[in-house]
Amino acid sequence: MLVLALGILGGVALQLAALRARQQSVLLSQATQMATALAERMRANPAQHDTYLTFDYDAFVEPAPGAPAALCYAGAGAGACSAQQLALADLYEAKSQMRSHLPAGRVVVCRDAGLWSGGKLHWSCSGGVAAPTVVKVGWRGKRPDGTQDKTAAGEYVPSVALVVGASP
Repeated sequence: MLVLALGILGGVALQLAALRARQQSVLLSQATQMATALAERMRANPAQHDTYLTFDYDAFVEPAPGAPAALCYAGAGAGACSAQQLALADLYEAKSQMRSHLPAGRVVVCRDAGLWSGGKLHWSCSGGVAAPTVVKVGWRGKRPDGTQDKTAAGEYVPSVALVVGASP
């Protein structure tokens, strides 16, 4: 009876670990897709590179982003948008995706030459004109033991950092 009980407990623990790993995998996949989509939008609108560089959105702090004046995706009957309006619509779309897929997530676009610090990604950006443009996406995750995954400074760590390219 004892052996059977230990086997059942081991099976339940293994199932919980598998569910947690699956959830983290789904979040990582969604974060990667969001970072890739935003990077592609930035490449498609290079004239507004500086507008994209101002993007720092935390869905936990700002849960309901305000829509821009022009969404630029209203269908075939919509008028043409300027490059600036398209960039603002892209950023709004990124906020909406973040809010729906990673409700406690954050996305930052910046110039960063040193992505890694102590073996982990970090939110701060080194800047510099020659530094590559980077899209960083993360969420308020937890470690396998259930504690919050934070840096020594008490900040949540990004999960994905995608280099868009060097300065245009």
